[in-house]
Amino acid sequence: MLGVPVLALVVPPVRAAVLVGLSKGGLPVVAMLGVPVLALVVPPVTAAGLLLPVLIASDVFGLYAYRRAFDRRVLAILAPAAVLGIGFGWLTATQVSDRLVTGIVGAIGLAFSLTLLLRPAPTAAPGPARVGPGLFWGAVAGYTSFVSHAGAPPYQVYVLPLRLDKAAFAGTATVFFAFVNAVKLLPYWALGQLSPANLGVAAVLMVPAVASVFAGVWLVRVIPTELFFRLVTWALLLISLKHLWSLA
Repeated sequence: MLGVPVLALVVPPVRAAVLVGLSKGGLPVVAMLGVPVLALVVPPVTAAGLLLPVLIASDVFGLYAYRRAFDRRVLAILAPAAVLGIGFGWLTATQVSDRLVTGIVGAIGLAFSLTLLLRPAPTAAPGPARVGPGLFWGAVAGYTSFVSHAGAPPYQVYVLPLRLDKAAFAGTATVFFAFVNAVKLLPYWALGQLSPANLGVAAVLMVPAVASVFAGVWLVRVIPTELFFRLVTWALLLISLKHLWSLA
């Protein structure tokens, strides 16, 4: 169906689906691992097409779990900009290499995570979400999400300094990327990434993905707030290093 042995399709896709589900449960960075894991057995473009329906199915349950926990102002700033980023990704889909996007995503994530880990803890109260930076990072998140479902680093560059409580942080990420994924449906379909074969495999992967949504929600609830954000930052650092290492 996808030109690879059946056994090769079993473990990496299920792992990718679990990562997608955990992200929709409130751990947004781990979704970035989905495409690299699935790309072990299929081409990256096929991997991105396979995971979009899985992401959207998981979004439904993530939206329900966080229906009362999100920041409306942050979403109002980021969402319109993300549409522009997705549109730019659609227009340049055949002109920009995966390696370039991987390098950009890795460099942004590495710089930001190191800044968070090395600088002293902030003592002043966080300010309100600013429009200018939000429009920029929202567009970048939309673009990188379109290319490889890797919108988490730009999103976190903008949202982590706002110091939302962990439920609002997780819920805002879930709502934002649910919106982004819905917008991506049309360009993905136009580019031929939603083939019947891909949709058939995606339907199977939705089961572990949806189950993992609730595991992610549980983890967000039980992990202490300070530890939660430190784990998110370290995950961002490690994933960014992985992106840069893949270019060597």
